[in-house]
Amino acid sequence: MSDRDRRPSEPAGLDGLPPLYSIAKGEVVSVQTYGAFVRLPGYRKEGLVHVSEMSASRVENASEIVDVGEHVWIKVIGREIQGDKVKLSFSMKAVNQGTGRDLDPNNVMAEQDSRRRKQFRDQTSNRITLEAVLNTTCSKCGCKGHFTKDCFSAPGLQYALLPEEDDEEPQQQPSTAAQHQDSDKKKKKKEKKAKKKSKKRERKESESDSSSSSSECKSKRRRQEHERDRDDKKKKKHKKHKSHKHS
Repeated sequence: MSDRDRRPSEPAGLDGLPPLYSIAKGEVVSVQTYGAFVRLPGYRKEGLVHVSEMSASRVENASEIVDVGEHVWIKVIGREIQGDKVKLSFSMKAVNQGTGRDLDPNNVMAEQDSRRRKQFRDQTSNRITLEAVLNTTCSKCGCKGHFTKDCFSAPGLQYALLPEEDDEEPQQQPSTAAQHQDSDKKKKKKEKKAKKKSKKRERKESESDSSSSSSECKSKRRRQEHERDRDDKKKKKHKKHKSHKHS
């Protein structure tokens, strides 16, 4: 059986359109940011080549790939009827633009792309509607936005959940560790201060010792000089006395 025999019967609205998965060369008639519209010879309907179907690499703008009036090879990958409109989807990346050879002969890429389009189709009918909040205060619980008859709070005492012990322990541990760190820092600071004070005292004592020793040395020198002067004076007196006797 051929591929045409395997394909399911298509709606009558698709008659007069290019066959699915067929390859043809068309002219670019319009370029938009999201894609380019291509017209095939012999057909009135134009097809869209989305930017995702222009190249295997990422394309930001269709004008980067094609220009109006340019002839390109395309492959028909989609034919859909939405209401009164018929949409044609073309692909350029599935065809070699130089030779027109089919790069996806088994239509694997085309089927994957069609599945993605169905999954990410905009579901505008399933919109979420937000209702207005009532500007009232409940006399039962004191909260705003609902009536007393619709209040779900039960009468009586209200209890708050207590944290588990496992949750409290890790919070206490870092506090004790921080306290130990602070105490260690304080001890180190005190030890440094004590060392500095002891060094200052040693310096003062050494300076005082050196000054006292120097003063003692000076006093000794003075005594020795004084004694020498005395001895010299005595010797001079003795010599004078001898000289007087001889005369």
